[in-house]
Amino acid sequence: MDNKIEKSLVKKYKREIYSKFINAIKDYELIDEGDRIAICISGGKDSYLLAECMKVFQKHSKYKYELEFILMNPGYSKKDLIQIKDACEKLNIPLNIYNNFVFKIFDFKIKKSPCFLCSKIRRGYLYNKAKQLGCNKIALGHHFNDVIETVLMNMFYNGIYSGMLPKIKSDNFEDMELIRPLYLVKEEDIISWAKYNNINYINCVCEMLKEKDIGKRKEVKQLISKLKEENKNIDINIFRSLENVNVNTVNGIIKDNKKNKRM
Repeated sequence: MDNKIEKSLVKKYKREIYSKFINAIKDYELIDEGDRIAICISGGKDSYLLAECMKVFQKHSKYKYELEFILMNPGYSKKDLIQIKDACEKLNIPLNIYNNFVFKIFDFKIKKSPCFLCSKIRRGYLYNKAKQLGCNKIALGHHFNDVIETVLMNMFYNGIYSGMLPKIKSDNFEDMELIRPLYLVKEEDIISWAKYNNINYINCVCEMLKEKDIGKRKEVKQLISKLKEENKNIDINIFRSLENVNVNTVNGIIKDNKKNKRM
C-alpha cells in the first residue's frame, strides 16, 4: 500500500473523508464480523476512494472481513482499461476484471433515458459475480451528492419523494446486501483527494452522454450548485429532509410498495 496515499486519507482528509466514512459504517451498521464484501471498481474517483477507505479500515477495524475488488467491464476502451489498471496498481488494489460488454448489448440510441435500465442490467451482472465469489455484500461508491441529487431527480422527473438508502437488501439475490460507505462524503472532497494523490480517473464512458452532453443528473447537479450560491446549506438541508419527513403534512405515503392516500 502506498503510505503517502494512506496518510493523506487518515491525516490530511481525516475530517472531510475518513471520519465521515467511519461514521457511515457505524451509524448505518454497514459492516459485520465475517463479511465478504465485493468492492465495485468502475474507474471513477469514487470507487478508488471507496477501495482505499475499505482497505485502511480493514487494517484497524475490530471487525474481521474480507474484500474482493472487481471490475465488471461493460466495454471500456483499451485506453480506459490501461488507465484503470495503472490506478489500481498505484493504490495497490488487487483487481479482478470480468467482462459483460453491456455497451455492446444495450441499444442506447433507441432509449430516451437509458441510464436507469443500463444501470439495472449492469447491477445484475455485478450481483451474479459477487454471489459466485462467495460475497454477502456489495459496496458501491455512491456519495453525499449522489444522495441529494437522487432526491431531486425523483421529485422533478418521477413525481415521488424517494432517496437512496445507505444499506439495502437485494430482492433478487438471497442474503445479499448493497452498502454505500461513502454516503456522508461530499464529491468535492473526493475530487480534492484524487487530485492531491495524482490519481487519474475516468468519468462516465457512455457514448450517448459524451455525444449529446445530456443527463438529468448533470442538470440537477448544476441546479444545486447555483442554489448554493444563495444558501450554502442547501445540500445539507436536502439531505436532512430524508431524516425529517413529516407524514402529517403529506397527501400520501408508499410503504412496502403499497400506496396509502390521506383522506
